[in-house]
Order: sequence, then C-alpha cells, then structure tokens
Amino acid sequence: MKITAREVPPRAAWTLEQAGVHPLLARLFASRGVRTAEELDDSPARLLPPADLKGATQAATLLADAIQQGQRICIVADYDCDGATACAVGLRGLKMLGARPEQVSFVVPDRAVHGYGLTPPIVDMVRAKQANVLVTVDNGMASHEAVLLAREHGLKVIITDHHLPVVLDDGQVSLPDADVIVNPNQPGCAFASKALVGVGVMFYVLLALRAELRQRGAFDATNQPRIDNLLDLVALGTIADVGKLDDNNRRLVAQGLKRIRAGRMQPGIAALFTAAGRDPKKATSQDFGFALGPRVNAAGRLAEMGLGIECLSTDDADRADALARQLDTINRERRELESGMREQAEQLLEGLMPEDEPPAAVAIYDPDFHEGVVGIVASRLKDRLHRPTFVFALGQDGLLKGSGRSIPGFHLRDALDVISKRHPGLLKRFGGHAMAAGCTITEEDFDTFDAELIRIAQEGLDPSLLLRQISTDGPLDAQWFTPETVAELDGAVWGPGFDAPVFSDLAEVLGQRLVGERHLKLSLRVQGQVRDGIWFGRTEPLPARTQLAYRVSLDEFQGRQRVQIVVEGAVNPA
Repeated sequence: MKITAREVPPRAAWTLEQAGVHPLLARLFASRGVRTAEELDDSPARLLPPADLKGATQAATLLADAIQQGQRICIVADYDCDGATACAVGLRGLKMLGARPEQVSFVVPDRAVHGYGLTPPIVDMVRAKQANVLVTVDNGMASHEAVLLAREHGLKVIITDHHLPVVLDDGQVSLPDADVIVNPNQPGCAFASKALVGVGVMFYVLLALRAELRQRGAFDATNQPRIDNLLDLVALGTIADVGKLDDNNRRLVAQGLKRIRAGRMQPGIAALFTAAGRDPKKATSQDFGFALGPRVNAAGRLAEMGLGIECLSTDDADRADALARQLDTINRERRELESGMREQAEQLLEGLMPEDEPPAAVAIYDPDFHEGVVGIVASRLKDRLHRPTFVFALGQDGLLKGSGRSIPGFHLRDALDVISKRHPGLLKRFGGHAMAAGCTITEEDFDTFDAELIRIAQEGLDPSLLLRQISTDGPLDAQWFTPETVAELDGAVWGPGFDAPVFSDLAEVLGQRLVGERHLKLSLRVQGQVRDGIWFGRTEPLPARTQLAYRVSLDEFQGRQRVQIVVEGAVNPA
C-alpha cells in the first residue's frame, strides 16, 4: 500500500475561501478540480438542459402522443438499484404528467430466469400487458434481437440507457433498431455529462416530456408538475450505481439530499431510512451507498426486484414500511450468504494464489456460489487483492454467470470486448463499465476465460497500478477536529470522482484492542492530541508508530458527541 496526498492548487483554494467557503472545504474542493464558487451552485437551474441529450426530445414526442391518445406504456426495468429507481421515476413521472394509472405498467427480469436486460421473453411479457409503447430503463443498448421482435409486433420502442453500445470487430458501433435511443454515451450525443446513470437519463426524458406537454398547452410554467420532487430517487440511484459525481450528477444528488433532509421524500425512501436505522434529517450520500442501496439491491439478488420498485413507487406509507422491512430481511439474508461465499472464495484463492505475488487478474468459480451475490463478493475480493476480479456462479440455464470489479487503470468492459474478439463465441453475453462488468460463459470455457483475463491484465496494467494507493487530503489540522467541522464535511456531497475526504497523519498508537472480534479499537496520539480511533474489519495489531489514512466521524454516546478517527489504511513511516 502507498499513501499519497492530493495536490491543492493554492489560487483555487484562496478564491473559494474568499467567496465564503469554509477554509477546510475550500482546500478539499480545490483539490477535486473546483475553481470557482459558481461551480458549487447546486440549484436546479444550473442542471444541463434536456435538449442537449440526444433522443430526449424525440422520446418526449412519442410519450406525449401516447399519453394524449390513451395508449399503454410499459417500462422494462433492470434488477439493480439504478434500474429500480429509474423505473419508479418513470412510473411516478408519467402519472404526474397526465398518464392515467391504467396506462402505465412495468416488468422487470428475474436475474436467475431471464438474465439481464430486454430479451424476447421480456417482450412477450410486455405484449401480455397490451402495451403500445415499450420504454427500457438502465438497459437496452445490446438488445438487438428483442427490439426487432417488439417492433415486428407493432410496439414503439424507446431505449433509455447509459451503458456503452456494442462495438463490432471492424470498429463500427452497433445500435439496436429502436424508434428512439436516449443515452449520453451513444455516438453523436453532445450531452456534457457522460456519467449520467439510468435513473438520471429517465429523469431527463421526463424533463423533455414536460417541456413537450407545456408546448402543447397541457399546462403552463406556473402550474406545471414538479418533476424535481423525484430527485430523492435520482440521488439514490446515482450513488448506488457508483455514478461519477461530475458537476451535473453532483447537483442531482445535492438536490435529492436537500429534499430528504427537509422531510420531502417518497414514502419508500422514508421507510428505507427507518428500516436501516438512519436519520433522514442527517442524510448523506453514504446512506445511499451503504444503507438504502444495498436493501433495494437485495431484492434483485435473492428475490425479485418488483418488491423494490413497489416500495419506491407506492404512495401508501404503511405499504412502503412493510416492503422496506421485507427488503431489510432479505438484505440480512444476503449478508449471511455473502459472508459464507467470501469465506469459500478466500479458501479457493489460497490454493490458487502464488505465495509471492497474485496474478494480474483473478477469476474464480465454485458450483456452490449463488448467482445473486457474485458481484458483491467480486468487489470484496478486489478490495483485498487490488486486482481486477471476476466471480462466477452456475445459472439455472447451466451457464456460468460472472460479475467483475476492477481497479483504476483497467477498463473491465473493454477487456471483455478484447476476449470476445480473440475468442469468438466464448462470451455468450457481456456488458458493463470500466469498473464493473458482467458476462456469461460455459463451464468448459472458464479456464480459457481465466487465462485470457490474466493475459490482458498483464498486457495493459502497469505494475505500479497493482500497488494499492490511497489518495488523501494530507494532515487534518487539530483545529478541525470538532463536531462542527464533521457536520460541515457530512453536509457536502461526496462520491465517485469526488471522493469523500481522507486525511493522513503520523500517529503514535497508545492502546489497541479488538471489539466485536472483528474491529480494532485504538487510542492514538495525533499532532500531540489523544484521539479515539477504530479500524473496521481489522484484527492485526498496529506498530507503535504508523502513518494512517483516515476519515473523521462523530461517535455519539449518551448524548455526547466526540470526533472519532476511522482508519482506512496504514503504512510504516519512512
């Protein structure tokens, strides 16, 4: 491990501080690329215009026609939190904009039965609902066969997605023959935020639809529906899907958090906060990523995502509470299953890994693995090994379903694309992003996949990237070890591409003991001051002097608040 400090452009930090930004936050924001206070303006008026998103205006026209002609619209969702929130946003937004309840429905694939995305069996489910318009959310870019089938049966098809399109062997981009595609990552789209996730794309389609209906005289600007009331759902899906927090995504998340902290949220969001034991008045993006998101995702992993979508789309608070409790129970089961699978995986790794150095990438498979949690286990192993990692489980169709997680510097979806070209037919399906991807292979092809993934990682990864690095914000001055400062930090929006603050200091370890058999409780002297600390998931003792990378949090006990150091990593001082 290597601990490094971010560079802080002094002029940018000074400019922000002069504009009234808290001195510590000014330094943190400047090191993350913010140059002026205007960039921190998170008002909805500063969101990118929907007209810039290719296909949004055309999709709005089709949807406006469908609403006004009484046609049925069916949303095809995905079984993760981004897909669930996108579906809920679509269901709520279409009804807000004039669709009658009976006009709008949804279907969502079962992970184990249907696999990912829009497929011919899903088209049949949409037809069974007598739909006239099919709208995908968070999927569809690789659904060529299903889109053709849907259109052959007279359905209008609108794809809303954010995944990369298929690239053919000759380098040409292959797009499904839908009536409209709305995706910031499709060729020719000038939308500045390529990091928009599925729920964000659907939200923008609704903005364009509202503008279209306004032009048609359905309402005026004074009494138009408040689409921004859906931003709590947009914020949850954006963080849960690890969407990069560029300026636009940061504004979407900030607006969602503001609404939640003010008590203005969907009943399902409120119920999930209660089920997770979190206080919505103190909501942070971490609540989305580590509390609400996993509970929604658990439905798609171990049950069916219809539970999560209903929780997020119902207006009945009692029903939302019941569903949130059910999701919480499923999530507990998921954690137990994940824990057992991770132990199995680590035992497998012990037999596979060389004693001196693990390979440049890792792929593991066991017939007892559960398909629903392979992604989580891959993420945990990736964190431990700091290697691109794939975990496979046997699906109900007899094929291996793999989920992978990557490290900075290695584009996982591109690596799968290389494998598909070097070994045509080996990947039955694949897709994803730079940091997370999935694929389907036969059991007989696992060894070939494993060897090829390692080969591509060896070719494309600089050895320096295989050393885990923690980027920090340097030392935290003693004057900022206060509850007020922690509240300032918690009030800001942090996430992928705009990382939460991690500080680094030399520490003297005064005392250490295990708590809960899994966590290291610490007494530390930092900058001459004695501080409480904890390292979650760490059981090995620390040396007497160490360089720590850490976050700060509030430890509340019997009404008293104390600032606590939460250790993220440690190295021996030079």
